[in-house]
Amino acid sequence: MRACAVAVILVAPVLAFGATTAGAALPPRLSEGQAKRIFLADAKVASWLRHYPRSTWVTTAALRSSDRRWQVHVFSGAAGEVATGLVDDTSGAVLEAWTGPQVAWPLARGPGLGGVINHADIWLVFCAVFLLGLGDLRRPLSLRNLDLVALLAFSVPLWYFNHGRVFAGVVLMTLPLLYLLARCAWIGVTNRGPGGGSVLPVWALVLATFFLVGFRVELNHGRSGVIDVGYAGVIGADLIGHGQDPYGRFPVRDTGKPCGPANADGTINDWVQANGRCESANPLGDTYGPVSYMSYLPGLWLFGWSGKWDTLPAVHFTTLLFDVLALLGLAAVGLRYGGARLAAVLALAWAAYPFTQYVSSSNTNDAIMPAFLIWGFWAATWDAGRGAFAALASWTKLASLIVVPLWLTYPSVRERRGALVFALAFAITSALAFWMLLLGNPLHEAHVFYERTFRIQFDRRSPFSLWDWAQYHIGLPDLKWLQHVLQPLLVAAAIAVAFLPRRKTPLQLAALTGALLVAFELLLTHWSALYISWFFPFVALAVLAGAELGGCGQTPSTRDPVSSASLHGDVPASSPVRAGASDA
Repeated sequence: MRACAVAVILVAPVLAFGATTAGAALPPRLSEGQAKRIFLADAKVASWLRHYPRSTWVTTAALRSSDRRWQVHVFSGAAGEVATGLVDDTSGAVLEAWTGPQVAWPLARGPGLGGVINHADIWLVFCAVFLLGLGDLRRPLSLRNLDLVALLAFSVPLWYFNHGRVFAGVVLMTLPLLYLLARCAWIGVTNRGPGGGSVLPVWALVLATFFLVGFRVELNHGRSGVIDVGYAGVIGADLIGHGQDPYGRFPVRDTGKPCGPANADGTINDWVQANGRCESANPLGDTYGPVSYMSYLPGLWLFGWSGKWDTLPAVHFTTLLFDVLALLGLAAVGLRYGGARLAAVLALAWAAYPFTQYVSSSNTNDAIMPAFLIWGFWAATWDAGRGAFAALASWTKLASLIVVPLWLTYPSVRERRGALVFALAFAITSALAFWMLLLGNPLHEAHVFYERTFRIQFDRRSPFSLWDWAQYHIGLPDLKWLQHVLQPLLVAAAIAVAFLPRRKTPLQLAALTGALLVAFELLLTHWSALYISWFFPFVALAVLAGAELGGCGQTPSTRDPVSSASLHGDVPASSPVRAGASDA
């Protein structure tokens, strides 16, 4: 007992002292002024602030009690906030320093998408399989190989984006886009694709594809997250599943009823919504077409949704579903036009292309639109099917609207009956896609849809293109005027290629579709490497299947009876893909 009493007497003062220090916050080691000076002296910050007159600087600093770090903000007149970061109070080190577009765009700070696919060893494996499996190894300097290298060249700007170097990344991504635009336009006008082909046997192509599909599933299932785009899909599906129009009803912040913990910077993600449910906010997620949200319904029915931005298995399921549908669609196109070899080549193209896996690992909706367009191309000689798939793609991502005139007049301008069937199928499918507008006042709901989709995209600001850089400092050019000149020219081009050439082969349809989608992306204010998947299938068709798709002066290695007859729409009436089509 005496020993215990002595121990208590000795330990009590220590415990009392600890309780006293824990109950009272330690004073900061740095003053507010010191934290500001340390941050302004950082090399990256100082270099950026040289673009702004020092007399316009306004600097604030506040100590975060949660982690004892100084949050510093620098403002400059009309430019607004131009730099922000964190200074550690204990060591005085600058832990974070964000400047220019990195201030408002966390995505501009480094790798926020893709997860482990960004690891060099994994990325380069995909690149190697893509190039070696599809390239013409007998002619290393062939145009076909150059086209494949151009498709892989987006890896360079992605590296810059992943290291927070947005301006360099944008310039470098423009170069392969311009090259692919020129190549697709040339193939579309001349009907001449590059010659050559893969040297690998069909069994090797199929084996590589099966291996890559399994690897892609593992990368998605076990080593990827879900960004706001994928999260938006399950929110919209949940609203539609409950009989509500999703537009204007996405979960928002600052409802007055937080229901989740605060982040280190004080922001709160989870709020009680108007429906009384605690949900993670995604206020701008209702900017996609209704078919995008409907595509997540099967995953929602199978896996449900907790209302939170958690692991979201429904999103992973939907991503993998449309990833596989796109691959199978390309295989079906290949089988129809070129037999087993072309089917194996096109399937491997999707499976091995690193940017399609980039979409899968980011769990976005960017594989849904191309999947619909691929199957629409497969059904190209079936006017109703082509129209229905064009509508599904258009009301998934609005970008697909740019190819509708081209698809309307395929294969010949003279086929007015076929164009009428296409237009009717497009209209019926569109009406079905927008059924939720009838749940309220249709005119009001249509107005909300326009405001949340078209209007937001028209007014969007972003550093991820050449067009909106003037907002960052006076040393950068203002090219908004040029964008506004080129946009109506793109619309005019989309109408022109619908009529010229007056009759088109499948190769020309693929190449011109690719050209229009590439041009559309070049003129976007906000561009992302995720968007490469939109045009990739059609660039791949133009580059890898020129002979099989009816290119001039080219002889396909293999061709089945259906494909040889279908190059200009003359598929036998017994063919299931011809049912309901107009006469050639």
